[in-house]
Amino acid sequence: MSSHQKSNQFALALAALGVVYGDIGTSPLYAFKEAFAHGMAVNEANVLASLSAFFWAILLIVSLKYVGFILRFDNQGEGGVLALMALAKQTAEQNHKGLKTVIALGIFAAGLFYADSFITPAISVLSAVEGINVVSKSFEAYVVPMTIIIIVGLFAIQRHGTQRIGGLLFGPIMIVWFATLGGLGLASILKYPKILLALNPYYALDFVITQPSLAFILLSAVFLALTGGEALFADMGHFGAKPVRMAWYGVVWPGLVLNYFGQGALVLRDPQAVENPFYLLAPEWGLLFLVILATFATVIASQATIAGAYSMTLQAARLNLLPRVNVMHTSDTEQGQIYMPFVNGLMLIGVVLLVLGFGSSSALAAAYGLAVSGTMLITTGMVLYLLRKTQLKMRGVMLAAFTLFAVLEVGFVASNASKLAHGGWLPLSLGILFFIILHTWQRGQAYLAKERTDNSLPMDTFLKMPMDSIAQVEGTAVYLASDLSVVPSALMHNLKHYKVLHTTNVFLVVKSLNVPYVQPSERVRVQTVADKMYTVEIAFGFREQPLIVPVLHNIQYEGLSFDDMNTTYFTSNSKLVDGVGRFNRWQFGVFNTMYKQAASANDYFGLPPNRTVQLGAQVAL
Repeated sequence: MSSHQKSNQFALALAALGVVYGDIGTSPLYAFKEAFAHGMAVNEANVLASLSAFFWAILLIVSLKYVGFILRFDNQGEGGVLALMALAKQTAEQNHKGLKTVIALGIFAAGLFYADSFITPAISVLSAVEGINVVSKSFEAYVVPMTIIIIVGLFAIQRHGTQRIGGLLFGPIMIVWFATLGGLGLASILKYPKILLALNPYYALDFVITQPSLAFILLSAVFLALTGGEALFADMGHFGAKPVRMAWYGVVWPGLVLNYFGQGALVLRDPQAVENPFYLLAPEWGLLFLVILATFATVIASQATIAGAYSMTLQAARLNLLPRVNVMHTSDTEQGQIYMPFVNGLMLIGVVLLVLGFGSSSALAAAYGLAVSGTMLITTGMVLYLLRKTQLKMRGVMLAAFTLFAVLEVGFVASNASKLAHGGWLPLSLGILFFIILHTWQRGQAYLAKERTDNSLPMDTFLKMPMDSIAQVEGTAVYLASDLSVVPSALMHNLKHYKVLHTTNVFLVVKSLNVPYVQPSERVRVQTVADKMYTVEIAFGFREQPLIVPVLHNIQYEGLSFDDMNTTYFTSNSKLVDGVGRFNRWQFGVFNTMYKQAASANDYFGLPPNRTVQLGAQVAL
């Protein structure tokens, strides 16, 4: 590898610290504290057992499962539960088995991801601001108001685009953060080196055998140390697998382990420190600096989560799991820098309500674990499905490893589910709610497509009809369609009301494929179907912005020209009415509301406003 390539890898690894590792990097603020928040005695045996469980859980789930194995299961370089769902969906379609299960799991995992996106900013910023209680108890009344001010400010700046600032500041700040984590932890370990005995898995296993009920409760606290693991996979497309691995092994993992062991050493020296072992690691003179640094780190973790919610929404829309969404691009050069006003406003309201409703990071911890553990378990299930259907190197080893991961994660889900009454109901409810909404959208789209097909003229019949009696006007007409086997409804309305055709007519279908990016050679397919009539199929990946005008301009096909001044785009927009009975009343209401909120085809596909005509009709569902 050249020096330039190495330098680029290090730059990407630094950037990954500020995006990929913000969530898991702020877990020491609350994870170890939660292990003793439910009545477990603070003694040497329990502390060693807890730290042993923390260390081996991070090793197995994050270092081995995600960094070691999961990063290999990319969809053309892209990761995340929806990218994995698309990959598993391709396999299911080829084998004609398990397709509905794969889609259902993917939709539910997306719902849990959104629940996590609401909870992460709330618990992260709350846990950081709670550090002022350690400075002085008189500040306790200001924790929630300060948290809300920070959160409102964070969401307010989203419209301006934060990626440029993130590239310059997020990585370096997180370097300081992880160095501080490791330094504080190491200083505490040196004062009580016996704590390193917890590296032995015996302590965790003995605790499980001798105190199974306490071990079951401990699992939910241990899982809080893993909550950012899914981001390793979700954000790999931005940086690549190697920089993500470099950042984990070189900076993040050492810093986390040292800090957790340092907190354990502190608690054994002073059991009263269990109230807030993270902040009490710092000397009194450095406490205010640590509170400020932790606040910056949690804002960075929240920013990464917000950006992830935007990305998830965009991918879901392009996989037809959600309606088309309005997207604002905050950069002239980087396509991935986006802002979604509706999503941003919804998240702000949800996060503020969580802070007001729960009031502390400890109260939110019960809700936090179930969302992420459920997503992790679904990820493991999808990988097991892929491993069964494909032939890969070390397939047997990975099947055994992922079976072990599944067993561990079932334990994590069960432990977190035991807190349903104390907040665990929240992510589960959100997951179910999103599942119902997304499933209703899918059903409605299928019904709508069938209704349009049943009431449309077959394309073959139309092409055989005599066109001589129809008046023609100069120019090219592009009719957007969802199915090339039938005549686009916009054309039927055009003929019915205006009784005119353009000299050149193009029937255009835009396809969203189950891959993140489409190769240029596979982007466009053109076919002549009659004199001066053509079908054009344009394919986009789910990570691409589907702008069709630039693609049309690049088409080189005899007889076709898409000059801006002589091309008119026709789209259709249906008004839904409840009358056929395919939906009950509330389902129709949900689908109709989502349908009305969908971004118009004109905006979504970037059609020129002064050259686009929209025609509509009523459709009964």
